[in-house]
Amino acid sequence: MAGHRIINQNSLHFLTFTVVGWVDVFTRKKYRDIFIDSLKYCIEHKELLIFSYVIMSNHIHLIVRTDSQAGLSAIIRDLKTFTSKSIIKAILENPGESRSEWMLRLFKFYAKFNKNNSKYQFWQQDNKPIELVSLKCINQKLDYIHLNPVKAEIVELPEHYLYSSARNYIGQQGLIEVEILDFRNNIGYIDL
Repeated sequence: MAGHRIINQNSLHFLTFTVVGWVDVFTRKKYRDIFIDSLKYCIEHKELLIFSYVIMSNHIHLIVRTDSQAGLSAIIRDLKTFTSKSIIKAILENPGESRSEWMLRLFKFYAKFNKNNSKYQFWQQDNKPIELVSLKCINQKLDYIHLNPVKAEIVELPEHYLYSSARNYIGQQGLIEVEILDFRNNIGYIDL
């Protein structure tokens, strides 16, 4: 389905990664940190530009683009493959994970429906990519990402949520250095 593929590989996109069965994996710091470290690796080694992100308990939203000739689809494929294997390995090796049997049983169940996975399926396959081509759309998605923890009643203000780029947008240090979407100066992220 063309509506669910990244057509313009070097354009700005809003993406959603969802854990199969909406399993609340990211309630644990260890698993969130695996994802954060993986994003940092993609920034440093794969030319991924991250403009905004939020890690919720069972899904992640991103605004990203790349200048890499490999294209955004390849980077996202590698990111999802690496994080799924790393998080499942961390679950298997964590004797203190009280939910490991339940989570692994679900991941095995979902793997049955994907011919590419023989044992576990961690992420839903669709990233729901939306190419961001207007300032209105960019602002809407940026607000949506930063307000996600507020609407979930985790925090009162977006910048109070550690696993989000909201802090970066008010001049504070975030967990990841992001490219700030600066509409006043039209900084080279998109040609509007």
